[in-house]
Amino acid sequence: MNCELLVMAAGVGSRFGGQKQLEPVGPAGETLVEYSIFDALRAGVRRVVFVVRRDMEAEFHALVGSRFARRVEVAYAIQELDLVPSWFAVPPGRRKPWGTAHAVLAARRDVRAPFLVVNADDFYGAAGYGLAAAFLRDAPPGPREEWAMVAYALANTLSRHGTVSRSVCEIGPGGRLVEILERTALVPCPGGAREDSPGAGGRVFPGSTPVSMNFWAFRPGLFAHLEDRFERFLRARGADPAAELFLPSVVQELVSEGTATVTVLESPDPWLGMTYREDRERVAADLAALVAAGVYPDPLWD
Repeated sequence: MNCELLVMAAGVGSRFGGQKQLEPVGPAGETLVEYSIFDALRAGVRRVVFVVRRDMEAEFHALVGSRFARRVEVAYAIQELDLVPSWFAVPPGRRKPWGTAHAVLAARRDVRAPFLVVNADDFYGAAGYGLAAAFLRDAPPGPREEWAMVAYALANTLSRHGTVSRSVCEIGPGGRLVEILERTALVPCPGGAREDSPGAGGRVFPGSTPVSMNFWAFRPGLFAHLEDRFERFLRARGADPAAELFLPSVVQELVSEGTATVTVLESPDPWLGMTYREDRERVAADLAALVAAGVYPDPLWD
């Protein structure tokens, strides 16, 4: 079975202070997304679609995509504010992207097969790619959409340098997703993480709580649902210059109404990412340790 990888790489990295997806962190200057490609190839992926902004496509290809273009077919989908239905006019003051659901929707005409979705600025580890690719290969078709999500332990996804937002998951019988809900302003605390956002009451989540880091396994049927939900979002909130439609929110709606089921695949591997510039040193050190242990070659690409 053909399996593709969709990489969301159009983010602006406001808290990081630059384009995290282009930041060199590996021992030989590799970016985090290069480790994703490396692991995806080992899991059987043979085509990669990058979702980028129009103004960064050339630079992204020169600095990242060209490194492995001879190893895998590479395509680019463009996410821009004007990628909206013909009946909708983008508000003059809108600068913020439309969100991760819109980023995936931007690749509708470029994805040709069942596909994995990841962030360009996250490191997920090899195990998750193996689990997700096996799900797409082996899960039998059913009357509803059958998707999967790779989850990580909350304690392993926090930053020592500020708050983070994470999609906390409730898992039911058979490993099926019951609820996914974004929690904002999470900070480390003894035993897990505390939510410091207004109205949260300092709620504490155990460190073992499974969270989504936007690592998904979908089939192309998702795109029709995304198009429908994005149009609903624009009618309800399109005039709000800060409103975004997030992929986990769409998935939650579809699960709640019985349109889709999502199997949660819990990865034993560490997750690495950089919310803040200060996170870079730790990420680089952890990658260097993985390379020293022989998990990845140095350099990553011969």
